[in-house]
Amino acid sequence: MLTLVVYDIADSKRRLKLSHFLEGQGRRVQESVFECFVSLDKLKKLHEQVQRRIEPSEDSVRFYWIPADAVPRVLTIGSAPPQPPPKVYII
Repeated sequence: MLTLVVYDIADSKRRLKLSHFLEGQGRRVQESVFECFVSLDKLKKLHEQVQRRIEPSEDSVRFYWIPADAVPRVLTIGSAPPQPPPKVYII
């Protein structure tokens, strides 16, 4: 499932820590927007991990779930459309 993680973090240090964490979870598509292909279980864990890294009284993070059948209909300008990670890596 494609999930958009969108955030507005007031503190620069927290914002940097969250962005570094999210870079390991998905692809950055804008300054504070990440595309993550995750299962529902993984999404719940991601939500918990993000929640521990922010200050809810000052910060805002939103998770938008995009159904699989909607991903091919995503329109983009100036960037590649959402692509799930490869199922296997050959090393």
